[in-house]
Amino acid sequence: MKGKTIVLGVSGGIAAYKAAELCRLLQQEGATVQVVMTAAAREFITPLTFATLTGRPTLTTLFGNENESPLTHIDLAARADLFLVAPATANTLARLAHGFADDLLSATALAVTCPTLVAPAMNVNMYNKDSVQANLATLKQRGWIIVEPAEGELACGTSGKGRLASLEVIVAACRRALSPQDYQGRIVLVTAGGTREPLDPVRYLGNYSSGKMGYALAQAAWERGAKVTLISASQLQPPPEVELVPVQTAAEMLAALQERFSDADLVVKAAAVADFRPRAVAPQKLKKNGQIEPVVELELTEDILAILGRQKDKQLLVGFAAETENLLTNARQKLKAKKLDLIVANDVTRPGAGFGSDSNVVTLIYPDGSIKELPRLTKIEVAHCILDAIRILPGWRKTGQMGGAI
Repeated sequence: MKGKTIVLGVSGGIAAYKAAELCRLLQQEGATVQVVMTAAAREFITPLTFATLTGRPTLTTLFGNENESPLTHIDLAARADLFLVAPATANTLARLAHGFADDLLSATALAVTCPTLVAPAMNVNMYNKDSVQANLATLKQRGWIIVEPAEGELACGTSGKGRLASLEVIVAACRRALSPQDYQGRIVLVTAGGTREPLDPVRYLGNYSSGKMGYALAQAAWERGAKVTLISASQLQPPPEVELVPVQTAAEMLAALQERFSDADLVVKAAAVADFRPRAVAPQKLKKNGQIEPVVELELTEDILAILGRQKDKQLLVGFAAETENLLTNARQKLKAKKLDLIVANDVTRPGAGFGSDSNVVTLIYPDGSIKELPRLTKIEVAHCILDAIRILPGWRKTGQMGGAI
């Protein structure tokens, strides 16, 4: 959202107070936020609140806005990269669906040519009314993105669907609306986290992987239009609208991948899969027993990348090589041995590239031997760089035929 202008429309419901925090989150993403309020919204929260947060005058009337052009709605529409109404009341939905233009919010909505989103919030019975659902259907048919309300306890004391969607979900929808939809129609599988191989009922062999890189890849692919399934051994909260398949062991991860592999266009295996597991799992917790030291025999786990590399047809297969030495040599060997289309190599001993970090430092290695070194970036930035690199692979044009038309 860096450098983007978002026009945030706030209408008159109790959820209007949440728009202040939404405004702050959008600005944290790098956006410039211009708030437009309806008359009813001012009964719930003051224009001064938004003006203080944005450093810009909050616009409330169709005419006579100080320091704005006489045609404020036209000027706003020309500047907007994204038009968002959150919360959107039943009344506001009706006005948008029927093309009213007698206040600044509705008039600007008619004038914009940028992506438009609406996040409804109201009483559950109001939300379920045929008229409200018809208005939402009309807006959706006209290209509006609907951020569905959540279920739960409502301000009126009832419970059901009608709560404003979580602010994280709304921000994610904004990111997707502003992203190039160059993965539209693709089916993407992403693995994440460190697998856990049980030793006894309370212990396991594992590693330090947090899963953050895999989750960033799943989020980035979803933002760019893909249908994403995240097969994860991590406990992180999954990105919105991404299917989560929780697993623990290497065997479970392989089974989940093989069940979905034939339909996939792209598999990005960012998980840190254990190379070994105990040959036998103790049925009870292992106890200290005097001076006797337990001996644990290990066996190899399934080589997931090698198996998928042998099975792939039109799928693109991307792997990761987390190394502590001989980074490029080890990564190139893995790229060739596993029949990968791209490998992402990172030295986990480097500052800003270790497990659990919010940043990463990686090198992309292609089958022809060429490399691309990336500077230290946030993991979501790294994820988008990886997706950019995948789009120039020779096999990219072959994908999409299985998951849907491009």
